Amino acid sequence: MRTDYYMVDGPNIHVTRRKEIIKKYPQVRDLYGNYPLSALYIVLIVSAQIGVSYLLRDSAWWLILLVAYAVGAFCNHSLYVMIHECTHNLVFKKSIFNKLMGLVCDFPLVLPSALGFRKYHMIHHKHLGEYHYDPDITSYAEGRLVGNSAFMKAAWLFFFSLSQAFRPIKVKFYKPINSWTVSNVIIQLGINALIYFLIGPMALLYLALSTLFALGLHPLGGRWIQEHYITEEGQETYSYYGPLNKLTFNMGYHNEHHDFMHIPWVNLPKLKAMAPEYYDTLKSYDSWTRIMLRFIFDKNLNSFSRIIHPDKHPNLES
Repeated sequence: MRTDYYMVDGPNIHVTRRKEIIKKYPQVRDLYGNYPLSALYIVLIVSAQIGVSYLLRDSAWWLILLVAYAVGAFCNHSLYVMIHECTHNLVFKKSIFNKLMGLVCDFPLVLPSALGFRKYHMIHHKHLGEYHYDPDITSYAEGRLVGNSAFMKAAWLFFFSLSQAFRPIKVKFYKPINSWTVSNVIIQLGINALIYFLIGPMALLYLALSTLFALGLHPLGGRWIQEHYITEEGQETYSYYGPLNKLTFNMGYHNEHHDFMHIPWVNLPKLKAMAPEYYDTLKSYDSWTRIMLRFIFDKNLNSFSRIIHPDKHPNLES
């Protein structure tokens, strides 16, 4: 099995491709901007999840488990995608309104995720592929623990939410706690308490399982492998163009997003259509389930199947 990442000198390809596309298609800037209608989608999905949790408040555990896997996972995953939109300030123009909307996304997620994700996802963009600074890259210790067995890789994906939660520990110089992240935790604990006491413990269980499946061993879980794990030599980032983009706000357009992170989800297919020669030539996927199963059972793929770049020392943050 591989025990180290693929080291590539120089910046990631998104830097040069973005410059080339802007030079060739300056109208790409017309796709930039905010998409306030996303706020309506957030409110509808949050309301739906709270409503379903209410309907399931007295249900048997097996029914809660089934509905969480078949319905709740898709809802909560879509809310994580909306947190991603809020992180890039693509819902509203002002940062504070995007932060507040991110807090709303968290209501059915049980875990206080929005503001911590906001901080570390932007570091991921700034230091893509840099081992000590990119929180999307697993630590060497975690990679060795997961190893190459199908069972361990499946277990790793099942508990992927825990893996993500501990990633900031590896990231140097950036402090994880600020007033917003503390507020996020306090507010979410309050929401969890309200659901528990006003609706019931089974309602909270449904929402927690929905989040576990949304981030774990589920057809949606193939997204974590799709984005940056190497299945084509030399290609660092991959897109997914399958049907689940309809339920995940085009989250599969990952190459497009890394090239132009100021384009909202609704315009990413327009970017691909505008510059097909840059995207149609790249390897992509049409099934998250297929790539997830390949990762689990293919002995040539594991946590180290990623490209890394030399670290660029950041300015110290307070």
